[in-house]
Amino acid sequence: MSKSNNFYITTTLPYVNADPHIGHAMEFVRADVIARFQRSLGKEVFFNTGTDEHGQKIWEGAEKENLTPQEYVDKYSERFKDFLSLANISYDAFIRTTDQKHIEAAKKMWQICLDKGDIYKAKQKIKYCVGCEMEKTDSELNEEGRCPDHPNRDLVITEEENYFFRFSKYQKDLLALYERGLVKPESKQNEIKNFVSEGLHDFSVSRLKTKMPWGVEVPNDQDHVMYVWFDALNSYISTLNWGIEDNSELFQKFWTDGEVVQYCGKDNNKSQSAIWQAMLFSTGLKNSDTININGHIISGGVKMSKSIGNVISPFEIVDKYKEYAIFPEDVLRFMMCHEVSTYEDSDVTKKSIDQAYAAYLQNGIGNQVNRILKLSSTYLNEKDTESIISRLESSQLSSDYSELLQNYKVNEALHMVTDKIKSLDEYIQEKAPFKLIKSENEVEQEEAREIIRDSLYMLGDISHHLYFFMPNTSMKIYNFIKDNQMPEVPLFNRI
Repeated sequence: MSKSNNFYITTTLPYVNADPHIGHAMEFVRADVIARFQRSLGKEVFFNTGTDEHGQKIWEGAEKENLTPQEYVDKYSERFKDFLSLANISYDAFIRTTDQKHIEAAKKMWQICLDKGDIYKAKQKIKYCVGCEMEKTDSELNEEGRCPDHPNRDLVITEEENYFFRFSKYQKDLLALYERGLVKPESKQNEIKNFVSEGLHDFSVSRLKTKMPWGVEVPNDQDHVMYVWFDALNSYISTLNWGIEDNSELFQKFWTDGEVVQYCGKDNNKSQSAIWQAMLFSTGLKNSDTININGHIISGGVKMSKSIGNVISPFEIVDKYKEYAIFPEDVLRFMMCHEVSTYEDSDVTKKSIDQAYAAYLQNGIGNQVNRILKLSSTYLNEKDTESIISRLESSQLSSDYSELLQNYKVNEALHMVTDKIKSLDEYIQEKAPFKLIKSENEVEQEEAREIIRDSLYMLGDISHHLYFFMPNTSMKIYNFIKDNQMPEVPLFNRI
């Protein structure tokens, strides 16, 4: 892993053929947690996200809504920007694959690969899944000969002259790359290693414009547009002005000299960990340092689907909790990190979100804030709170917690915070300062005040560790402690 002080992190770019769902929310929030944590270490961070706006699915979606493709992507791209604002995502760049600087970068990547002999023209039979926007080999199909991720969609089978990328050329380079631990978790690294070990087939990187015109035009060939993945993967460097400026300072700083971390879903493992890395080899650019592969969010035991009706909208979650929480966006952020496994599939329903809200937010940190601030505002003075704030300002994150976030174990790190909340509740129950303070014995009264001081400090320590996950809630708790005042309204009301 790079020891650079420059840290680059990017999400995948979701297709803009529908509104954001909580699978997108999970990825964006996780990347945001890591970006905030790295900033706290003094790193200079560049956090990229954006939208993928070319390809067959976009073309079909625009036709269904009777819009031009550009009108269609403009509409849905704004919905993703709205979500990023809603969820308090601290991104530095939002790249769209219809941005002119991205188009120029994609063309430059194409030309470099072409000049190197890694792109060539040939006529081959192609099996293509529009749902994945990905070619499929026979080994990737189910027993019925369909894409396992989109079994209800017929494969598009064509035999035409297209441009192809010499994917097979980079088998040994890719296998050597995996030896250094590119992919997390190990199970997903083994999966992509096995895929590459079985032998790579060159894949098509263009489509005839007469059949699918919505894409970046191939340089010097107006009859073809680029295959959407070849185009879109360039977004990770076009956002840093690669291909636009001869010597982009951003690209040099954050990609060449920085630590490069990517997030993606498990259905993107092949494209991110193999195709993109092979493209970087071809272009002579540095490879990614870490690729984190998320599991899927399922709901009620089945994968989320609009047709089934079990899709959960992050907008709906935030809108619902406006009635109960001061910062409803932090409810969403908490759920995406606490209730979703770091790397495995997780089952999330509206009911399970309500249950987690009651257990960890309403009856957990929310109740704890009220309980401790009631005692401290009654029995502690200004000198007490000044001393506690001074201690908090010089306190450090726990080493175990920091190690978890250094290794991208977001779920485990937040569970450590909720364990701290539980331990503080148990401490208060055991020491019972609310009873001791009422004693007529001055020694017991002072003992109660010491317990309250300790409790207030531990609450501040919890808010410090909570910051990356629930930034607004964390700062609110800190200000309550600083002012030594009870909340006028609960942070988390009962549903």
